[in-house]
Amino acid sequence: MHIVEVIGRIFLSALFLFNGIAKIFYYEGTIEYMENFGVPGYLITPAIIIEIVFPTLLIIGYKTRLSAIVLASFTILLAVIFHTDFSSQIQLTQFLKNFAIAGGFIIIFVYGPDKYSIDYMLKSKQK
Repeated sequence: MHIVEVIGRIFLSALFLFNGIAKIFYYEGTIEYMENFGVPGYLITPAIIIEIVFPTLLIIGYKTRLSAIVLASFTILLAVIFHTDFSSQIQLTQFLKNFAIAGGFIIIFVYGPDKYSIDYMLKSKQK
């Protein structure tokens, strides 16, 4: 079942990796979207870094707990900033989806990575 945990980390991370890369290719449009919600455009750079670096770390299982809690916090923040128009069924669904994803990250934070991770290898070598 260890491989299933890796697949779960990949599935949770893929969304953020793709969005981080898309922000690079649609830089100006993303800034405009962010600014429409009152988010300063200069925050696009930290957003891109978060969406590329932490999912990558999560996939390989390095600094897994840190990556999971950063991504959980980021996902909740995104839900609160961008998806609070609850008069729209789509926005409500997006809000709840973000919290569900954050829940997955919190589970990873609590349990940590399993056998197929750099963290596990490093921990095993210390024993």
